[in-house]
Amino acid sequence: MKDQKTYVGIYNDEQGGMTHIAMIIKDAWLFDLLPETETCEGWLPTQIQVLYEKVYAAWEPYGHMPSRLPPELREKHTRIHEKMMHYGRDHGWNPELGDDD
Repeated sequence: MKDQKTYVGIYNDEQGGMTHIAMIIKDAWLFDLLPETETCEGWLPTQIQVLYEKVYAAWEPYGHMPSRLPPELREKHTRIHEKMMHYGRDHGWNPELGDDD
């Protein structure tokens, strides 16, 4: 079996944790699928895929839209994402779209 590359963890991810995989982790925190202390460092791609499927299912009742979350979850979503946006900016994330985006 070929060695699979493991995930570096949300705080070691590119762009300060503002990637698609990091979004899955943040949403897993939101829905209490993972504790906020879990960074997924060392996870295999298959583990990330299983988490993605759980996150996708958790979003379904809300139409995958933060504005449809109940107030408690909306506040938690805002807290998590604002914290990570600040972290991302401090660690190289630029929210401006480039020519390749």
